Amino acid sequence: MKLYNTLTKSKEEFVPLEEGKVKMYVCGPTVYNFIHIGNARPMIVFDTVRRYLEYKGYEVNYVSNFTDVDDKIIKKANEEGVPASEVSERYIAECKKDMADMNVKPATTHPMATQEIPGMIDMIQTLIDKGYAYAVNGTVYFRTRKFGPYGKLSHKNLDDLRSGNRSLLVSGENEKEDPLDFVLWKPRKEGEPAWESPWGEGRPGWHIECSVMSKKYLGEQIDIHAGGEDLIFPHHENEIAQSEACNGKEFAHYWLHNAFLNIDNRKMSKSLGNFFTVREITEKYDPQVLRFFMLSAHYRSPLNFSADLMQSAKTSLERIVTAAENLKHLIDNAKDEGMNESETAHFDATEEYVKKFEEAMDDDFNTADAIAAIFELVKYLNTHTSAENSKSYLQNCLNRLKTLCDILGLVVDKKEELLDADIETLIAERQQARKEKNFARADEIRAELLNKGIILEDTREGVKWKRA
Repeated sequence: MKLYNTLTKSKEEFVPLEEGKVKMYVCGPTVYNFIHIGNARPMIVFDTVRRYLEYKGYEVNYVSNFTDVDDKIIKKANEEGVPASEVSERYIAECKKDMADMNVKPATTHPMATQEIPGMIDMIQTLIDKGYAYAVNGTVYFRTRKFGPYGKLSHKNLDDLRSGNRSLLVSGENEKEDPLDFVLWKPRKEGEPAWESPWGEGRPGWHIECSVMSKKYLGEQIDIHAGGEDLIFPHHENEIAQSEACNGKEFAHYWLHNAFLNIDNRKMSKSLGNFFTVREITEKYDPQVLRFFMLSAHYRSPLNFSADLMQSAKTSLERIVTAAENLKHLIDNAKDEGMNESETAHFDATEEYVKKFEEAMDDDFNTADAIAAIFELVKYLNTHTSAENSKSYLQNCLNRLKTLCDILGLVVDKKEELLDADIETLIAERQQARKEKNFARADEIRAELLNKGIILEDTREGVKWKRA
């Protein structure tokens, strides 16, 4: 199995630190709002990487954090007049709901930054003791130049950064020994949450959080560190500097980064009016369609989101689901007997598509080619199964299809179809729950309907619904 390592800019054979085990850290979202579809790409991509590693027999310790203290969270909390923790807790719950809808498996551990402050203070103190950090008026900075390999991940040169890119420099230059030094701890400001530290009340810088959470839950050295390509510099670069300066060991062996998601060939931004949350998209499409769409291109290729491409993803996924439904229908009516010689030969022939699938995934998790192998399998199964086949053969064929789809996190079981009258009853119950301000129940009903392929739209004329 080969992985493209951002650190070396090349594909490398995957060799874990410990045989049969993989330690993997993926940077999670900052929870100040609903997650957007840009956040969804790394969630789906690296969940799929994890699933494939588990399929290959590895025991994966998968850690993905929530950044639950941050300027944006504090701003939102101040606007609402509530504690920052209330905002972050609310959106962690919403994020977990979206992840479940997209069939993203919960991480082995989902640490939260605010619960790991003592570890951050310890690491900062170690960096000060080793001469890699210094405190000035309650702020602690990392001495970037003291860490010799700085820039090895982003392949940036410190002097070029200094002269050519003022926007990359962190503020507070008059206090720093060098404008490129970055913040490990910042002093308290009025109206912000703060924690006691040897340098006064304050809170951690963003970069130190991941170094500490990775070390606590995975150890000083990890196999894979992953995230969006926007995190390469400065976040991941700074993580390497902190972790390796503190621990004196290589931090992560393989660095995986997914490319950006564009909307109608333009960068997603609120100012362009093309900013979509996962929740908004899954009100229009089954979350499985979003997942299929995200995996339809290689994770290192930029991906363009559009209504046409989502419709195409929906149609493609339906082909796979229909094939599975046909097999289930045949199984229900099949003779309960073992495979005959001809069936055994046909089933053995499907091994070719499993091999193609694995070859694609072994080549830096090429999900686009893996999906192509599934379609070849679907075509073969459609041609080589009928009402004459034994239950055993048909079940083996279905299991093979399901196994490959499950690695990609694609669910091929068709959702049970509701009758129109049942839908109207649930909508009426939801309206009553909203009147009674029981929004939790109202959300449950919407989710239940969506799970069965029914999309609700709240309009001025009332609630409209359609089948996905």
